[in-house]
Amino acid sequence: MEGLQILAVGGLLAGAVAASLAAARLRVPSLLLFLAIGMAAGSDGAGWIAFDNYEVARQIGVISLALILFDGGLAAGWTQIRSVLGTSLRLAVGGTVLVAVVTAVGAVGLFGISPWQALLLGSIIASTDSAAVFGLLRGSTLSRRISRTLEGEAGFNDPVALVLVLGFTERILHPGYGVADMIVLGARELALGGLCGFVVGRVAAAAFSRLRPPTSGLFPVASLAVAALAFGFADTVHGSGFLAVYLAGLILGDAPIPGRQTVGVFHDGAAWVAQIGLFLTLGLLVSPSQLGAVAPEGVALGLLVVLIARPLATIAATVRQGFSVAERVVLSWAGLRGAAPVVFATFPVAAGVPGSKGLFDVVFFAVVVSTLLQGLTFEPLARALGLTTEAPPLPRQFVEFGGSRRLGVDLVEYPVTDMDAVVGRRVRDLRLPSGSSLSIVVRGEQAIPPAGWTRLKAGDRLHLVIREQTAGPTARLIELLRAGDVSPVERARSGNLVRSEWSSWRALARAVTGGLGASWVLRRIRRPAQAQ
Repeated sequence: MEGLQILAVGGLLAGAVAASLAAARLRVPSLLLFLAIGMAAGSDGAGWIAFDNYEVARQIGVISLALILFDGGLAAGWTQIRSVLGTSLRLAVGGTVLVAVVTAVGAVGLFGISPWQALLLGSIIASTDSAAVFGLLRGSTLSRRISRTLEGEAGFNDPVALVLVLGFTERILHPGYGVADMIVLGARELALGGLCGFVVGRVAAAAFSRLRPPTSGLFPVASLAVAALAFGFADTVHGSGFLAVYLAGLILGDAPIPGRQTVGVFHDGAAWVAQIGLFLTLGLLVSPSQLGAVAPEGVALGLLVVLIARPLATIAATVRQGFSVAERVVLSWAGLRGAAPVVFATFPVAAGVPGSKGLFDVVFFAVVVSTLLQGLTFEPLARALGLTTEAPPLPRQFVEFGGSRRLGVDLVEYPVTDMDAVVGRRVRDLRLPSGSSLSIVVRGEQAIPPAGWTRLKAGDRLHLVIREQTAGPTARLIELLRAGDVSPVERARSGNLVRSEWSSWRALARAVTGGLGASWVLRRIRRPAQAQ
């Protein structure tokens, strides 16, 4: 029996991998294909797997979202999010609440449900999906400011939406539960979750820097322990585990930890497994035969969120934030709904809220509408509005820097594209900041030791050694290579170099003229002597 179950799991995972490859070729969101596989294998499809346990689905969803959020934080790092933190938090907190309220107002009129049920429905659908957004942004060419804003929002708004879902669930089950209780719940969840995530992240970063395991395979185990400790610690003290695990990932993402490449690859794979397992589970939970009855309501809810609630929330959250109209349009359109709302819809079902199974089916259909409508058109829309870029992604570390980081340096590989300012320049003209150097140029299959006269070409891969204490942040150096601009410090350094060179030329000129003068004097002295 165990062998048959393992065979079924292996078959589902293999089908999900094939679906991911097909989705990449067809340019469609892979989560739709994962859901389709789950629905096809379920009791209402081929009948291979009978599954209708909402509590188990909730538990799988919580664990999966925690892994996805930790990977998102680890990949981004606090430095990348900090520059857009204000806007991300506005969208994650104020934007999520506004989407819930606007959706609730529309749901009362469209579906004729009670205001509290409508607020619960709006809270469930208010969260953008971290898995869908992270996956979309990692493969897009969206301008970096917008992509970072969306990534930060997707990480921070899951805890806010879940607090709303829990609060309105309690209100429906216990009418004495008031607005003040919801405010206390939200403050406690977010404050304790943020504190736990910060503490675990900082302690983990300090511990990682001193970690000397006998094999690099223990690094992923240690990082997985960090994610579990952050989520479990926060959840145990009734804080937000989602916020804690995301913050811990952000802090660890910036820390000079050894084995970073191993840890990053491991958690990228773990996040993929979590996404696949989550979407397959949710697909198994849905009965395709029942979706036809809720199709009109699901389409109406999806369009309400996509066309009205999300744009209003985006406009309100980005007031005086320096975003253009085109940027606001893209921010609004990129608010994909995915697995997170469907997972949150299992909470009231598991709690026994009356009519919650009907809400689950409606939310599922609305998520499919949002994913199809926004997921297929997001990239073309951003391109049409001129908000994509040809700039390469941030460089990747090409070696483990367990040893190099302990020595205080980063080893970075930078791919040169046609758009980079360094194309056509000689190595001696790069003006790299003090503390950084070009160690090797890889051209095709050939490794070229860089000399001063070596001219860089598009397609080269530059291997750089960067000591951040003296060279500054790696990202700043990358901007120098990409745009060809230099910081004020570098301009001053360049000016000093020019002045020093000019002084050298003047000294040489004085020496030469002085030498010529001395020669003339000697000739004048010698001529009379020769005449005598």
